[in-house]
Parts: sequence; structure tokens; C-alpha cells
Amino acid sequence: MDSASIRAHDDARPASRAFATEAVHAGRDDLARQGLHAPPIDLSTTYPSYDSRAEAARIDAFATDGAEPVGPPVYGRLGNPTVARFETALARLEGTEAAVAFASGMAALSAVLLARGATGLRHVVAVRPLYGCSDHLLTAGLLGTEVTWTDPAGITDALRPDTGLVMVESPANPTLAELDLRAIAHACGSVPLLADNTFATPVLQRPAEQGARLVLHSATKYLGGHGDVLAGVVACDEEFARRLRQVRFATGGVLHPLAGYLLLRGLSTLPVRVRAASANAAELVRRLTADPRVARVRYPRLGGAMIAFEVHGDPHEVIARVRLITPAVSLGSVDTLIQHPASISHRIVDAGDRRGAGVGDRLLRLSVGLEDVEDLWADLDRALGERTGDRAPAGHRQAVG
Repeated sequence: MDSASIRAHDDARPASRAFATEAVHAGRDDLARQGLHAPPIDLSTTYPSYDSRAEAARIDAFATDGAEPVGPPVYGRLGNPTVARFETALARLEGTEAAVAFASGMAALSAVLLARGATGLRHVVAVRPLYGCSDHLLTAGLLGTEVTWTDPAGITDALRPDTGLVMVESPANPTLAELDLRAIAHACGSVPLLADNTFATPVLQRPAEQGARLVLHSATKYLGGHGDVLAGVVACDEEFARRLRQVRFATGGVLHPLAGYLLLRGLSTLPVRVRAASANAAELVRRLTADPRVARVRYPRLGGAMIAFEVHGDPHEVIARVRLITPAVSLGSVDTLIQHPASISHRIVDAGDRRGAGVGDRLLRLSVGLEDVEDLWADLDRALGERTGDRAPAGHRQAVG
């Protein structure tokens, strides 16, 4: 079945379904009518066509407006039915008209910047912190962009006639700072707001409902959820999706069908995984906040499974001493990961800018998984080292949003 037909079947779903139901069924609503239970994986890179005139017309139509070709698939770079199922499902969960998947989160962000730059709107207004590579892509101007960094209150004043995008993360990577997305969207005026929703996922917030036109995910993280797929996706309106599809076709940053299958499967358990991991995280926050070896704990008001905390001792020693918890980059997996942002994920950001955004040298980022919380705490307790018995001032140990 072609991508357009998959989306048409999904549009015939019941008008209102609970989020957990959507997570299980979106992108799969046509399966029972085909006598299937699991979504098929279409690994074809190309497809036969005996009507070359019609094929030419469909390709011309795509080149003109980026709308998905109606009828049989054409070529893997134009689209893939398995990937389309994931895109349909993610759009449903984020509450947008469409979604466009890419080979990675950075490929997705690059496509957005290229799409805006192609219309002459190369200026970006951004709020730190962002994921380190996102920060670097904007700052280095690798795609011809120019960035103005500001705080939320300065967004309106930072806008220019050539501003094509405002970019934020909330909760932010890695400090977990939260922003008022509705207020920021208002400050953007007619300029599209891109909100990176990787940390929160649509389980905890849906930025499109607060005015964001573009919602970015590193789908490698919670959407996949098992540390075995690399992907990115932008949820947006159909107009912007058409531009993104054209950029994807031209640049080749396509998502592999097997990755699309794994992501669709990951979405079905997303609410359960996020809520279970968040419960573990909340308990670890409670214990870390009371621990004299910890200087400060950062945890979003909306909850979630990410924790950032600063230690009084050497953070590198904590990394070296964990045994159950995995010291590794990335996040959002079923197992717990810890890393030192100043050394890895945000190393590429200028040291002054990094510290100015709250990414200090003693900050550790913990992506909490689904293990038993007592086992996780036992590992953290050992990794933090001996207790001195001296408590830091209460104001420095509190969990903050």
C-alpha cells in the first residue's frame, strides 16, 4: 500500500481516541482490513512502473509542491510505505497535520534550516541551551545560517526581516530548563517556532498545541526507546512538510524502512515507558536532593525521565564508578545512561557559552530507564563515593525546574 493510502486509512479512524490508544493504533488502522496484524516492512529501494508518462507526471508534481505521490511508490528517496506509517503515527501523537522522518535528528534539523534558507530566510533566533550539535550547527553557519542567541524575553527584539526560524528546547538539553512555549510562540509573530520535544515526548507535552509550528525529535531517543535505531523527525503542518520532503529527496537524508518499523513499534509502548521511567526518576530526584554529596538537582516541573545534577566531588569519578548504569551518550532507552555533558554532548560548544547556559563542569546528565529503582540507587550511591556527613546549604540542594 502506498503512503497516501496509508494516511487516508488513518484519517478514517474514530474522531477521538485517548493518547494511549493512538500510540498503539495510529499508522496501523488499515492492517486488519488487509488481514495483517504486524505492519509489513517494505525494503524496496525502487518500484516497477509500466506507465512512464504517468510516472513522469507524478514526479513533476512532487517537484512542484512536495505533495506525496498518489499511487504506487516510485523510489525509496521519494518515500517508503513503512516509514510513512511511522510519520502518520507521530503526527497523530503530536497533533499535527504531517510528519517527515529523516536519517537522524541532525538531518531533520538540517532539512528545516535548508528549507528556510532556500527562501532567503537564513537568520535564526535561538535560546540556549540547545543540544550541543544543534548549537554548533547554528553557530558555525555550516548551512549558511546566521544565529542570534537571546533569552526568551528578547526574542521579539531579535527578529529581523530575514528571520526564518526561532528555535528552542524545553526541557532543555542538558539543564532541563523549561520555557513557556505559548508565550514564545506569541513573541515569534509570523516567524515559525521550532520546539525540540525530544526530552518531553508527546506523552508529557505537545508543543503544536502551544503554538509551535515545527516539533523536532531525535527519534533515536524516546520514540525508538531501545538504543537500536538512529532517526529524526519533524512534526508540522502539511505546507511545511512538503518543503521538507523536497529537501529530503534532494539531499538523501532518508530513513531506512527497518528503522521506520522499529520506530512505529516503539511508539506503541511510548506512554508506558515514559511514565514508568518518570516514576523512577522522581524517586531518584527525591534521594539525590537530600544527599550531601550532591550540590544541586535539576528536574522539570512537567516530570519526565531526565535528571541533571551537580556533584561536590569529581563528576568523572562518578562516571568511572557506575556498574549497572551505562556511561554513554544518548538517552531515552529502557536502560539508564549517564554522561558528563561538558565533556561529550556539549563539548563542541564554546566553553564560555556552555557555562553561560548553565552547563557547568560538575553537571551530570542521567537518563533514567526501567530498572528497579532500588538497584539504580544502589549503583548511584556507590558511584557518588563516601559520604562526608556535611550537608550543603538547603538552597543548593533543592530540585529546580
